[in-house]
Amino acid sequence: MNRRSFLLFAILILGCRTNPYHASNRVYRKQVKELSQRLREQPPNYFQTVAPDAGEVSKENWIGTVNFDLRKPDFIIIHHTAQNACNETLHAFTIKQSKVSAHYVICKDGTVHHMLNDYLRAWQAGASKWGQNTDINSCSIGIELDNNGFEDFTDPQINSLITLLDTLKMKYRIPQENIIGHGDIAPGRKVDPNWRFPWKLLADHGFGEWYDDTSRVIVPPGFDEYQALRVIGYQVKDTMAVVNAFRRHWMQDTVYRPLDSVSDKILYNLSQKYQ
Repeated sequence: MNRRSFLLFAILILGCRTNPYHASNRVYRKQVKELSQRLREQPPNYFQTVAPDAGEVSKENWIGTVNFDLRKPDFIIIHHTAQNACNETLHAFTIKQSKVSAHYVICKDGTVHHMLNDYLRAWQAGASKWGQNTDINSCSIGIELDNNGFEDFTDPQINSLITLLDTLKMKYRIPQENIIGHGDIAPGRKVDPNWRFPWKLLADHGFGEWYDDTSRVIVPPGFDEYQALRVIGYQVKDTMAVVNAFRRHWMQDTVYRPLDSVSDKILYNLSQKYQ
């Protein structure tokens, strides 16, 4: 094969290689363009046809303020994918049928896929609540870790997560205590990231809260366990589910156990931090 034929053959082969996410990337760009057009409307179209004498806003009396910026995320929600490979999650997040997404996916080898602009709303939290926040999707960044829920998280994966969290926390000034798990905001419905997730390691790096040495903690008489859980942010409608979520996160329990003197010390210490 001469040089020219080889080059033509190479071009043909390369041309046959297609990005498996080319189509979804095109859809992403189209949807972002549509949202950008809506942001540029001055004022929004649905105000333009309202008559001024109706006491409503109209195109004629709309005045644009000069003091604004983008809404910023205030929480980071950590998930495990509950799938067996990173490609399975990437596929699920790039098809309409799944109706689920996240801002970031971190594979076992530490590769970080940024899938959605941080200012846009991912579909990752579902029906959830933390404190008084009932629409977590609108105020959070979702990070998915490739893990089927029954395995350890890898060192490269956690290292990449810590690097990413450091960037996001600084960029958006996200409070340390606002880095939580999906299982915390949806107890009884979700358990991710699973009990193997190294919450203490993250807290040592400034991501999420952890309790202090409890050997000297004295729980006061009449300590209200469920009020303390509310102070942290938990919803206590389903008491068994919320106790399970609390123990999974801070005690790495794998099965349900009721609160006891050991967990009360941890709970009391944490509630003081969140107050």
